[in-house]
Amino acid sequence: MENIAVSPLAGVTCCENLPEHHEPVEATYAPELKPGFVLDGRFRLVKALSRSGMATIYKADDALNPERPVAVKVPHLKLESDPGFYSRFQREEEIGSRLDHPHILKFVPLNGAKSRPYIVTEYLSGCTLSYLIWKHKRLPERDALRIASLICEALQHMHKQGVVHRDLKPSNIMLCCDGTIRLMDFGIASAANSARITIGGGFSPTMGTPDYMSPEQVASTGTDERTDFYSLGAVLFEMLTGVIPFQADNPWVAMNNRVTGDPPAPRSLNPDISREAEEIVLHAMRRDPAERYQTAEAFKAELDAPEEVVVTGLCNRLEKPRWKFGMQTTPVLAGTLVGLGFISLQVLAFMVLRHVLVHGR
Repeated sequence: MENIAVSPLAGVTCCENLPEHHEPVEATYAPELKPGFVLDGRFRLVKALSRSGMATIYKADDALNPERPVAVKVPHLKLESDPGFYSRFQREEEIGSRLDHPHILKFVPLNGAKSRPYIVTEYLSGCTLSYLIWKHKRLPERDALRIASLICEALQHMHKQGVVHRDLKPSNIMLCCDGTIRLMDFGIASAANSARITIGGGFSPTMGTPDYMSPEQVASTGTDERTDFYSLGAVLFEMLTGVIPFQADNPWVAMNNRVTGDPPAPRSLNPDISREAEEIVLHAMRRDPAERYQTAEAFKAELDAPEEVVVTGLCNRLEKPRWKFGMQTTPVLAGTLVGLGFISLQVLAFMVLRHVLVHGR
């Protein structure tokens, strides 16, 4: 394991006196485990921390280590019988267990059979980066660059292990009360020697989160380490400006925009940003992966020394998004139009046939 500072977030002013914050957990009528339930005689569930459409995460006590609480991720019962979901869930545990870095969520190794699928990780006290952005709107430039640099360290380790995160976003970055940081959620991460996820047409949770997805994820043209750099660039954009790079009324338009155009210049939204920081963001978010940072080391080097960044004027060469009709970039609209076209042809054929039958010609 690499040697790092005891408190990586030391000096990051917006992370001083961090609260322990969890979003309110919505009530559900679906069958699920209740606080007090003990999983496999070891993990006693204390309370639900979060709930998504796929799983519930609980704070729990570990009978083998009573002094240290853990987090237990349990998929919803209705999904446990889905082979595709079960495979992804297993892969998340497999990938998470092989990673060992101070800035990456630690998985608790489990031996023996489980009574049902679940994943156990360390319990983190703190708040997500998404909450911090919501609270502060815009982060100080120095703080934003430092946070992005720490995530680069995590990506550097992941990429050396052949793992690409593919869903990097503020809600997957935890800022901890003890001054540490964690990259979380490997649900759609890809690994060189793991089973490949098959993605069908249209948007699905296995593709990533629309606000931070790379153009190649939208177009399904293949992903690699540079996909994570684009997403981290989008996160850095939001930290500096307080808004996501591509704002639209629906995710399909936003995805089309990132395939056909560039984000707005960050300084057009926040003039206080330095030209060097703007250059870093736009370099990371180039549409062509070959024009982005090629390694996490190169990305981190510029984040750590922005005063040495050469400003090439990327902000003056940005292209506005244009509408591109296609089943990959706009699947819902494309499908709708195809369906309407088919119905129109049927109506036209019916009218022609009726005319022939009525008038005999």
